[in-house]
Formats: sequence, structure tokens, C-alpha cells
Amino acid sequence: MFPLISLRTPCASPPERLWMNRAMTELGEANAGVEQPAEPVSETRSVYARFKRVFGDAKSTTRPHARRNRLSAGDSVPYGGGRDPKGIGSVVDGLTSDLGWAASLAKSDLMLAWREIAGEETAEHSHPTEITDSVLSIQCDSTAWATQLRLMRTMIMTRIAVEYPDAGIESIRFLAPDAPSWKRGSRSIPGRGPRDTYG
Repeated sequence: MFPLISLRTPCASPPERLWMNRAMTELGEANAGVEQPAEPVSETRSVYARFKRVFGDAKSTTRPHARRNRLSAGDSVPYGGGRDPKGIGSVVDGLTSDLGWAASLAKSDLMLAWREIAGEETAEHSHPTEITDSVLSIQCDSTAWATQLRLMRTMIMTRIAVEYPDAGIESIRFLAPDAPSWKRGSRSIPGRGPRDTYG
């Protein structure tokens, strides 16, 4: 293959021009079967082709509103349903359930609401002390009040189960007042000790 050379000369005579035209024609026919080098691609076309390979064709992608409709209502998307303002109560409720605080808060509410659960008169002579292993302990002023509350156990348990199910209370223990101990000291006597309940 011969390199392409410009054969135009400013001072060529007509016979020389005829010879040059014939040479150019022969050269063009000789180069017709040879594959010419590809035309260089501009930078903008190469960048577009690269983006098309990486991100895909714009015609084949889904429309944004179709993709938005596929998202669930709870998802937080700009201008979507999940971005609507919520009340502070629903936000706090969701936070306590996510962090697992529901049981602890229900137990605290139960301890504070003892007066409403047991009634005014009963609450004057008893108060909740602790919740251990799903057992609510109630300290009573006397053994008579402890006995009275034992008779009310079913009613109190039902009310707790309805109003505070997250507390997980399975049983109630009613405690009588602590009697003085005769088991210790310099004058203690072996045996069962006094039989009086001091209540």
C-alpha cells in the first residue's frame, strides 16, 4: 500500500494534470479493497457510550413514578407517604416497642396505678413493693388486710391482665407486716417461737 500523497502542484501543465488524474484514479482503485482506519470518535460520544454501558439505556429504565408506587406506604421517600408528620405519641410508642421498653413501662404504670386498680380504701392499707419473676408483691398494713386482698386476688388479676397486658404479671403475693423476730439475740430460745401474728 502506498501512502496517500497530495499530487497537486501549482505549476502543473495539462499533460501532467492528465497523468496525475490517472494516477489518482489507479491509486483510489488500489485502495478500494483496503480497510480504511476508523474515524476517530469524539470525546462527548465516548462519554455518552460509557454512561450508557454503566447506567443502561434511558428508554429501558422504569419511570420514577412507577418505582415510587412500588414502595410501601411506610418507606420514607421524598414527597411520599412516609414523610408525613406524625404525632409525638405515635413516635414515642414506636420507639418504645423498637427498643423493648414496653414491658418495663407497663410495670411502672402498674405500680403507679395501684390506687385505681385496688380501690381507694384498699390502697390506703396496701401498696405494691416489687415485681419479681412475673410476681407482683403487695405489702399490707395487717394480716386482716392481706387476707382480704387474697380473697380479691381473681378480680385484681383480671383487671391487671386487661389494663396492663405488657406487664406480664402471672401471680400476686400479699405480704403481712413484718413481726419482730425472736430467733436472734442473747435471750433467744430454741423452738418455733411465739405464735402471734402481731397483725
